[in-house]
Amino acid sequence: MPALRVPRREAEPVKRRLKRLNLYDGKRRPKREGDFVLLPVVEDERIHSLGYEVLSLELPLRPERQIYRNLESVLAERLTPEELKHIRRYDVIGDIAVVQIPPELEGRTAEIVWGLRKVHPFIKVVAKKGFHEGAFRIREYSIVWGEKRLETVHRENGVGVKVDLSKAFFNPRMKGERYRLAQLVKDGERILIPFAGVLPYALVIARYKKVRITAVELNKEAYELGLENIELNRKRLRGEIEFIYGDVFKVLPELPTYDRVISPTPKGIDALALTLNKAERWLHYYDFVGEDKIVDLRRRITGECALQGKDCEVRVKKVSEFKPHVFKVCADVRILG
Repeated sequence: MPALRVPRREAEPVKRRLKRLNLYDGKRRPKREGDFVLLPVVEDERIHSLGYEVLSLELPLRPERQIYRNLESVLAERLTPEELKHIRRYDVIGDIAVVQIPPELEGRTAEIVWGLRKVHPFIKVVAKKGFHEGAFRIREYSIVWGEKRLETVHRENGVGVKVDLSKAFFNPRMKGERYRLAQLVKDGERILIPFAGVLPYALVIARYKKVRITAVELNKEAYELGLENIELNRKRLRGEIEFIYGDVFKVLPELPTYDRVISPTPKGIDALALTLNKAERWLHYYDFVGEDKIVDLRRRITGECALQGKDCEVRVKKVSEFKPHVFKVCADVRILG
């Protein structure tokens, strides 16, 4: 991800200028480096014409809750303390802000839009979340402000991901998790990614590592967006991506085994046995479990390892809160033999 190397005495005025130009990346923290400050910026050709050295490096992310509090503090000018209690978390995907507006705030939509534009002046669309529908977890959205579209290019971890929220599922909150996996992967690995969506995991890993990735996706529209994303990022990728359109449960049995399998498993799908069977060294298996069921998941995985004659080490980590006391988790399964 790009950053400007700016003399420390110039950091604040340059930061203000970057914000005016919508070039400042507020999701990452700046970093001091001796007499210089590294300012996080978005990927845009204009950053190379500002007269400062442009570096490619990972700066630490700001906590999601801190971003949320920025909106809350802005809205304190317009909403009552009681109304502020009903503000929900939101996502920014490319130049689209995706919000939840509870019934208690239905009459305050204009104020919420104002606050979002104040915190994120680059957004062009504000879309209100509806319910998930169908097998591919596609949400309904209603546009409450801005351009009448749900298509955008979301930038994260050095890649651009073209997304159409009306056609394909995409979770921007997994940005840090995708980067974590990219750092675990070694050059030369063969990687399998079922339930690949528009290829966010594959793109980030191939951006950083020289690997061969096979990805599988059943949603035809997500598959077509994924093909566009491979071309969009062609010059940035160190690794190769083979993208297969089809049902994971029909395609995977026909494939060989891989050094590493990464399974961003949809909620309600059990693909543990299938994905473990395809993993030679590592399986990263995502699931949704209650807080009191995490130990049970670990036992289920070790049990499946035993059934397949594999000696495994299992570490389960919470990735995000899905709803109170229910978490999206990742089981990092190391296969010892």
